[in-house]
Amino acid sequence: MLARETGRDARTVPVRPELVVEVAFDGLQRSPCCPAGLALRYARVVRYPPDKSAAEADTVFSVRELTTAEGL
Repeated sequence: MLARETGRDARTVPVRPELVVEVAFDGLQRSPCCPAGLALRYARVVRYPPDKSAAEADTVFSVRELTTAEGL
């Protein structure tokens, strides 16, 4: 991931959107501390799907739609 790094601050390390990562999580909640405004509970990387390009991956916007659907 460090090779894809585009910047860094005290809390985040932005990276170029080149690698798709499948993430599993147990819960989703709003968080004013996180840059995206959301926190994934017990998040873990499941796999790196070789058949999916970065253009096909879900974004933080689609995850935010989950919060709307779940009433968060």
